[in-house]
Amino acid sequence: MTAALDLTDPSFVADPYPTFGRLRTASPLLWHEPTGQYLAFSYAFSNAVLRDRRLGRLWRDKEPVERFEPFNNLHRNQMMETEPPDHTRLRSLVAKAFARGHVERLRPRVQVLADELLDAVQGDTFDLIEDFAEPLPVAVIAELLGVPEADRHLLRPWSQSIVKMYEYGRTPVTEEAAIASSEAFADYMRRLAAERRAHPRDDLVSHLALAEERGQTLTPDELVASAILLLNAGHEASVNAFGNGVVTLLRHPHELHRVRRDEGIVPGALEEMLRYDSPLQLFERTAQVDVELGDVTVRAGQRIAALLGSANRDEVMFPDADRFDVERTPNHHIGFGAGVHHCLGAPLARMELQISLPTLLRRFPHLQLAAEPVRRPTFVLRGYESVRLAT
Repeated sequence: MTAALDLTDPSFVADPYPTFGRLRTASPLLWHEPTGQYLAFSYAFSNAVLRDRRLGRLWRDKEPVERFEPFNNLHRNQMMETEPPDHTRLRSLVAKAFARGHVERLRPRVQVLADELLDAVQGDTFDLIEDFAEPLPVAVIAELLGVPEADRHLLRPWSQSIVKMYEYGRTPVTEEAAIASSEAFADYMRRLAAERRAHPRDDLVSHLALAEERGQTLTPDELVASAILLLNAGHEASVNAFGNGVVTLLRHPHELHRVRRDEGIVPGALEEMLRYDSPLQLFERTAQVDVELGDVTVRAGQRIAALLGSANRDEVMFPDADRFDVERTPNHHIGFGAGVHHCLGAPLARMELQISLPTLLRRFPHLQLAAEPVRRPTFVLRGYESVRLAT
């Protein structure tokens, strides 16, 4: 069977979940001709796609290669686009740096940053994305890596340009912006890494520059690609997860009341936010050999994508899946992926959310939507451009 689905249709992007439900009922795995790949709609198949080692992240350079070289160089050298043994080496070196306690040492700083941002809110309304959800994780990941405060304004524009390449239906203008941002971002990170090699500090770039695992080190290109991946993934997921989650919470007053009444349920509520409106909707893999999934054979070289948002609304796995329940138990969502490519930054994102949500709700006990939120016109990375709130 084939899926009659336009991933760029604005009405679909605005709310893909009813369409997911219909197609998931028709078949949990469908061929999608416009993107030339299979789409896994069910939780079982999406989870299998993410975990099956025969389905890999096999990077293919964008063409023409000469034009896209700055973008290609970042991706062919990062862990998200590689498989073992390269993925194992890259991830272990980065994970080793993470394991030095960087995430937990930032917890008090995250609270300070959250308070400072909300202290700056003036008047009866503010924009959740522009004033809080965006600057907080950018500042956190920048501090984690050791990007000087004076340079942090550069990061978000570079990141936004690069991640638009992951969407379908991109334009030449989008591509040129991504290429330029890739080159500028890489140049900046090379200079910062060189500075940290010469004068190490207690930050992640310094530790990546000096990292070694069983006699192996990161090459200069791998260090740059790893740092940029952490910067992009480290705040894109947090911005979108928080924006999506707060809008969902405000549209469910009963659930909002439950969270306000008992901050002890905040960790579970955050997991439900990630399940209910996932910030990452699609993750592609490529068959390295012929792989049978149900009654479908994915041939070697064919692509297949796990639809995380659809999987997280699968009634087989989540009873009453379209109901938002801040105390849903169990809640084995795959909002951060699964398998060897499970998001390395998930603990950081969770820590930020565990601080930012209660802080926002405590500071503004009468918080409500002041206008209809404005969605980003993108499907793969799902989030809001603007969420105007009244205090």
